[in-house]
Amino acid sequence: MVDRGKINLSGIQIATAEIKSCYMGPEISEEQYIPEHIFFFLAKGFVEGYDGHNKYSLYSGDYCLLRKNNLARYAKQKENDQFEKVVVVFDEPFLKDFQNKHAFKTGAGYPEGTFVFFQKTDLVPNFIRSLASYYQKDGKIAESFSDIKREELLLILLQLDSGLAHVFFDFSIPQKIDLKLFMHQHYRFNVSLDRLAFLTGRSLSTFKRDFVKLFNDTPRHWIQQRRLQEAHYQMQQKNKKPTEVYLDLGFEDLSHFSFAFKKKFGVAPSKISAST
Repeated sequence: MVDRGKINLSGIQIATAEIKSCYMGPEISEEQYIPEHIFFFLAKGFVEGYDGHNKYSLYSGDYCLLRKNNLARYAKQKENDQFEKVVVVFDEPFLKDFQNKHAFKTGAGYPEGTFVFFQKTDLVPNFIRSLASYYQKDGKIAESFSDIKREELLLILLQLDSGLAHVFFDFSIPQKIDLKLFMHQHYRFNVSLDRLAFLTGRSLSTFKRDFVKLFNDTPRHWIQQRRLQEAHYQMQQKNKKPTEVYLDLGFEDLSHFSFAFKKKFGVAPSKISAST
């Protein structure tokens, strides 16, 4: 594993003319919860990812693994009006079949972290280039080849970092963790209370009960108030505009943010920015 927190990645320069956006594995929702391990290769463009702790920048030719049962989001930019990526989902049934076939052991523990980066090697870019032969006319890879290519990629990743066997083949559910610390690190993410409960190792009813005891507030109300407090700080102390903060703090539209902000502080967010 390579530690990439808060630093940019220098991508390997590869010819991407024949690389198209590609998705292999079961479909997953676009919410900011990662239900399965996901390999992400950026062929063209720029991506900034965030996991509640650190920000990560990926450029053309960069790749990483996003670990399941975590929260993450990313913002993307095109390169020469193009954005191409390869996404491979390693779901639990596939991983269990792979483990039975190849007899991989889970091994020792692995450092915490949502994003896992690898030492650069020709193996991954060569694998990505090999996908071009399997594209069909609709730009997708035939299902009959999808699992074979997923297996090939997983063997490559385990060769690059054998410690990932503990990550891929650990099928346990999250254990109970510090709720206060988790919420202060992840209040920006838009996920359901069911997801938050699961990630903190609690049932939904226990999560709500523990939350009220700890914060003396309901989860939904506390999250919104925490987001508004941070927005006020960002605009007043960091001189940011409402349009620069509302999405980052989990509000899905500017009008809703402005309404909630004025209700809490008695003044429109634009007035806070204008006065700094």
